[in-house]
Amino acid sequence: MTLLREIELYLRASGTSATRFGREALGDPRLVHDLRAGREPRAATVARIRAFIAAHRPAPVTLPAQPAPRTPPGSGRD
Repeated sequence: MTLLREIELYLRASGTSATRFGREALGDPRLVHDLRAGREPRAATVARIRAFIAAHRPAPVTLPAQPAPRTPPGSGRD
């Protein structure tokens, strides 16, 4: 998976804006914009970005269990 794809998935899952991500990950608010425009980061930069994503990965959302639907009285399934 490409770095930009990893970032895009993180942005969607976390609800973080591209500017905020760049600022928090590297102190560069234009990071994601520049990557989208073709910027090729150095290996050390890629490692820092991936470490940031790993450390700030949003927790998976779990929904509470739904109770079984109740049948209305008189439906013959009482």
